[in-house]
Amino acid sequence: MRYTILLTALLATGIPGAVAQPPTGDSTLMEASLSEYRDNIRTGASKDGIPSIDDPIFQDPEAADAFLNDNDRVIGVYINGEARAYPQRILVWHEIVNDTVGGDPVSITYCPLTGTGLGFHRDGAEFGVSGKLLNSNLVMYDRATETRWPQMLGAGISGPMAGKGLEEVRTVFTEWGRWKERYPQTRVLSTDTGIMRNYQQDPYGDYNPISGYYAPDSRRMFPVMNESERYPPKHEVLGFRGRDHAVAVDLGTLRDKGVIERRIDGERYVIIHDPGLDTGWVWRGEGEIDADSIEFGPEGPRFDGRDGLEPVNAFRAMWFAWAAYYPDTAVIDDATDDA
Repeated sequence: MRYTILLTALLATGIPGAVAQPPTGDSTLMEASLSEYRDNIRTGASKDGIPSIDDPIFQDPEAADAFLNDNDRVIGVYINGEARAYPQRILVWHEIVNDTVGGDPVSITYCPLTGTGLGFHRDGAEFGVSGKLLNSNLVMYDRATETRWPQMLGAGISGPMAGKGLEEVRTVFTEWGRWKERYPQTRVLSTDTGIMRNYQQDPYGDYNPISGYYAPDSRRMFPVMNESERYPPKHEVLGFRGRDHAVAVDLGTLRDKGVIERRIDGERYVIIHDPGLDTGWVWRGEGEIDADSIEFGPEGPRFDGRDGLEPVNAFRAMWFAWAAYYPDTAVIDDATDDA
């Protein structure tokens, strides 16, 4: 049975004597009930056994070059004119960085088991790693209310804020060489975390070149709520959510086409490939664009007609995880009629 919960904008109020609660905002799609999500939680580690970084230290790109190769993965964010890069090889050991970028308190999160990097506004709240998993995906908790927040879902499933959605921040999962070319003044998360970890080694495999757990045909580690064999399990898609539907875009198809326009459940989407960052940007609305006039800058694609379109957050995900959360997902690839 499909349940669609539209989570309306709501600014969370503080709890006296406690740290701030995270703000809740844009509608978030769910395709199961809260009780079904709770029933499918699995334990992967102890609470805070994977330590979040709460006082991050940053360095300049030249210093980061001594640690990173150009094709190493980073999660990048650009807020209020400030760029930050969070190396995947650091985040794999911590999964959450509680940070402030461009004056905006945010949490940058990464789940190695699902290949997903997402950012969330936090208004001074702090997120930690609960040690629980849903569909192999990181389940966060906030330290004020102990609400559990599956990362990909972006919504609370248990605790005082269950049924509310987090406000997402656009992140880009890309390569270090690509990121620093677009953002030469970026700051980069340092290995000086205060926690003893081997940041030269990824316990799951490698993205450079891709191997181990990250290889497309490799097996997942935990059960999931729904399964699909449309793609290999770890095949990467660009996923985004509408008001009552989810959409997965095959990255190879997007690279080939450059711009895709598609109407899904009556809503028109424009998906643009960014060749500099090798990512996709998504808009919703009826505004027309000239595909030949697109330029790329710090805030992504620039084109006439953008003011008539609403941005939609999108992020990379391993196929098995996207299909587990969104079994009714639409798919855009070479096999679909009008992709």
